[in-house]
Amino acid sequence: MKMMKKASGYKPFLFDYTIDACEFMRKRNQPFAKIVWNLFKHLSTVNHTCPYVSSYCRLKAHSRNKTSLNINATFLEPANNIFVKVKLMKKANGYKPFLIDLTIDACEFMRNRNNPVIKIIYKMIKDVSTVNHTCPYVGLQTVSDFYDIRIPVPLPTGEYLLLGDWIFDAKAQFATNVYFTFVED
Repeated sequence: MKMMKKASGYKPFLFDYTIDACEFMRKRNQPFAKIVWNLFKHLSTVNHTCPYVSSYCRLKAHSRNKTSLNINATFLEPANNIFVKVKLMKKANGYKPFLIDLTIDACEFMRNRNNPVIKIIYKMIKDVSTVNHTCPYVGLQTVSDFYDIRIPVPLPTGEYLLLGDWIFDAKAQFATNVYFTFVED
């Protein structure tokens, strides 16, 4: 949370505060977060603790043009009903929707692998992740050193954003936003 004040552009003002939202929802013992929560809780559908623990989500720079993605999350409860909203955006005076905008049943996909668009994404991460099996997902789930991206479809050179909204049992849980630059050969 950050409050900004407009003064020759927006500048930090009064507070710049980071909290672990899942930890707060479990204990609610942080006074400042409690004040903010009480102001907005009537507007929110988030009134439960998280069914996962995000240990880390990091980018590691190997060189100027090579960065790897590492994600580590522990699912505290078995996840059997997972939907993912996937949207691809292309940068053109801001990010605009581009080609992909769909919602998939992730458990169904892992059983049948019948969606050609998601199959492309899955093939890129299957060898570096533990999410390469059917539901349920429980315990530690990882993506380690993901960097080698070979996209088998022609995309124009540009900057892209792949958005993923993860929904477990009809409740939004977390989002993944992957920014990347694609250069045609």
